[in-house]
Amino acid sequence: MKQQTIYVCQQCGAQAPKLLGRCPECGAWGTYTEEVVGTTNNKQKMQTIGGSGAPKLLQDVESREEDRLDMHNRELNRVLGGGLVPGSLVLLGGEPGIGKSTLALQVLMQLGEKRTLYVSGEESTRQLKLRAERISGNASNLYIMSETILDNIIEHVNRLKPELVVVDSIQTIGKAELDSAIGSISQVRECASALMHLAKQTNIPFIIIGHINKEGSLAGPKVLEHIVDTVLQFEGDQHYMYRMLRAQKNRFGSTSEIGIFEMRQDGLREVNNPSELLLSNNNDALSGIAIAAALEGIRPLLIEVQALVSSAAYGTPQRSSTGFDARRLNMLLAVLEKRIGFKLPQKDVFLNIAGGIRVTDPAIDLAVLAAILSSNMDIAIEQGICLTGEVGLAGEIRQVNRIEQRIKEADRLGFKKIIIPDGQKVELPGTKIEIVPVRKVSEAFKELIIRK
Repeated sequence: MKQQTIYVCQQCGAQAPKLLGRCPECGAWGTYTEEVVGTTNNKQKMQTIGGSGAPKLLQDVESREEDRLDMHNRELNRVLGGGLVPGSLVLLGGEPGIGKSTLALQVLMQLGEKRTLYVSGEESTRQLKLRAERISGNASNLYIMSETILDNIIEHVNRLKPELVVVDSIQTIGKAELDSAIGSISQVRECASALMHLAKQTNIPFIIIGHINKEGSLAGPKVLEHIVDTVLQFEGDQHYMYRMLRAQKNRFGSTSEIGIFEMRQDGLREVNNPSELLLSNNNDALSGIAIAAALEGIRPLLIEVQALVSSAAYGTPQRSSTGFDARRLNMLLAVLEKRIGFKLPQKDVFLNIAGGIRVTDPAIDLAVLAAILSSNMDIAIEQGICLTGEVGLAGEIRQVNRIEQRIKEADRLGFKKIIIPDGQKVELPGTKIEIVPVRKVSEAFKELIIRK
């Protein structure tokens, strides 16, 4: 009997009866591969996660706090919402070489009193041993194995009964019953589903590591993110030492928290006070530098914004940004020209967020414009001043959320003055920092430049 095959896009999981050059769903080229349709009986008994039973009234369902496994890592506990929930499936994604495997192995070594299992489909046990020797921790109850067959992994988990399992990575694990290649859409989907059912049945938490494609999203079908309970993104620039852990999805906690780590030769170190590390220790007054009071999730950070404005060496001026949205930079430059009157048509503008982190908080708009103006006029902003505020298209300073947290962070680090949007209600008795409300960008520039 001839096997039935279909063509599946390895980028988004779309299916087609014939080979297509371009995927009509995601627009990717050359991503369709042929896969054999499974012959499993569709009437087979399906596994359920919540258990069968009659419907219940919501008020009759018992509610209680989820028990959590302390990871002995404050930054990771913060992102997870207080710890790892037993029976949960966590997907950890990030670019190659960013430190995903190091973070997972270090977490297991910190749980010295717990029986844990690290399954690697990419490295041998000897390679894992060499990696573990560089990381400080207790590995007395840590079991490691190199395996790519899902059935063998399930067998060892049922026999060993560990309290935490790490699978590195989900794209290297395959199910023997499927005829498609390891790493294909169907293999990734089926293996993730099987691990989810195993986690719920045994009440063992699983952390699975996922690859990142060239677009910066998790490789594999989007359904993979729907299967798991938590999606963590580990990001950062490989040329810098800082790494940031974000929760893109969390069924057991908030997605507003972030964790910050410092990559060292002996592993990842928790950064409990990131503001002091992200600010420069240079005490000399330099033009083109402004300090922004930003928020990443619900965590206040003081970030150094650096700008360089110079005459265009070629016909077309350059607009380049690192760690900041380039389109928003162009919008802010248009506001600077239209509403303030500073024209930069023949000037190159380069913007950099110090420390190698990427900031999406719109409250750093005012600091970006201040740094650009400072560099263009070659006048340094007075030390001890920080700014926060979103800039609108009319040149107005719009209000930002959690303003009190930003002010407290600036006051804690010894700043003398903070410029905030006008109209924000602030009640902070006991703080020494001077609070200056402004309505427009021009008013902020008068505070920074003219009064200097």
